[in-house]
Amino acid sequence: MNIKELKETVKGEVDAQRAELTELSLRIHDNPELGLNEVKAAQWLTEYLEERGFQLERGICQLPTAFRAACGTKGPTVAFMAEYDALPKLGHACGHNIIATAALGAAVAMKAVLGKTGGTIVVMGTPAEEIIGGKSFMVKRGGFAGIDAALMVHPGVRDTAITSALALVGLDVEFFGRAAHAAARPEDGINALEALIMSFNAINSLRQHIKDRARIHGVITDGGEAANIVPAHAAGSFLVRAEDDDYLETLRERVLACFTGAATATGARLEYKWAEGRYAALRTNLTIAGLYGANMESLGRRIYAPRNDRGLGSTDMGNVSVIMPAIHPSLAIAPLGVSAHSPEFEKAAASEEAHRGMAIGAKALAMTAIDLLAIPENLARAKEEFLRRGEAEG
Repeated sequence: MNIKELKETVKGEVDAQRAELTELSLRIHDNPELGLNEVKAAQWLTEYLEERGFQLERGICQLPTAFRAACGTKGPTVAFMAEYDALPKLGHACGHNIIATAALGAAVAMKAVLGKTGGTIVVMGTPAEEIIGGKSFMVKRGGFAGIDAALMVHPGVRDTAITSALALVGLDVEFFGRAAHAAARPEDGINALEALIMSFNAINSLRQHIKDRARIHGVITDGGEAANIVPAHAAGSFLVRAEDDDYLETLRERVLACFTGAATATGARLEYKWAEGRYAALRTNLTIAGLYGANMESLGRRIYAPRNDRGLGSTDMGNVSVIMPAIHPSLAIAPLGVSAHSPEFEKAAASEEAHRGMAIGAKALAMTAIDLLAIPENLARAKEEFLRRGEAEG
């Protein structure tokens, strides 16, 4: 078996699909759908795979827009992750149209060589990455059973093989006070908005005394009805992030104390709810990342070393990386200085540069899958590393 020839084959297969993949990417980009409502995107993606011989399971894990598409024989299974949800008001400003089509391109390319590599290729359609962490529910509900390694690429401004992402949990809070005339009878009121503002101030003070890469941020979603009425209700939505899952637990308690303290001080009643979907910290498998990086460099892309000066955001791919060897590299589609979750990045995700990068990412994913399926020692090393790290983090 000539690995070089296999890789040349999948590169040609991606090139053959490029026009169709670009058209599909632009269609998803131009029809942004929020998490769990990606009806059009899920339909277009599954139709593309079904027409090319993949066996489809739709609506898996009790998520209507989730899917699993498989092709192959008995043996190890490598999965490519597809994300396709959009951001409120910003559309595909995180480039999920590129993630989805890169996954499809890699999977269909691999179909041409599975007779020689053996094994199975799966595309996992994973909805709602942005709002609830769809993969976290899919992990809990057994959606990734039987998969040996999970791969994806995420658009960004640098080509990397190793990335970091913070553990995250969401918190929704409400304060209930008592309305009163703000001028005539303020003493009769209990100001729910003051309780929420006091909580913000407490969090601002807390930020001085937490670990460097931890993050706490939030917004007021209800601040009252009118300036002359003491607000009887106030609400906010917050995100708490940490570099590791253990510290996230510690930080949760300290953040919640900011709200309970404000409730005690003002007399407002607090109700809160931690998000059910929680994002685990990303554990990049260095063995697979090394293979991916070498493949990207063979395609003419420069792989940048990990940056330790800043953390990334959070991703539910972290939840997958806790149960199997996984990578979540960054794929450059926009110039340095362009921020994800911005109008500029939304525009970049529909550019020629983005689709050039998508094709390169699809090739690198497929080439890495060849390295894992055709050379059993690579997958064995990846699994050994995964188990060793799991034992170390205990």
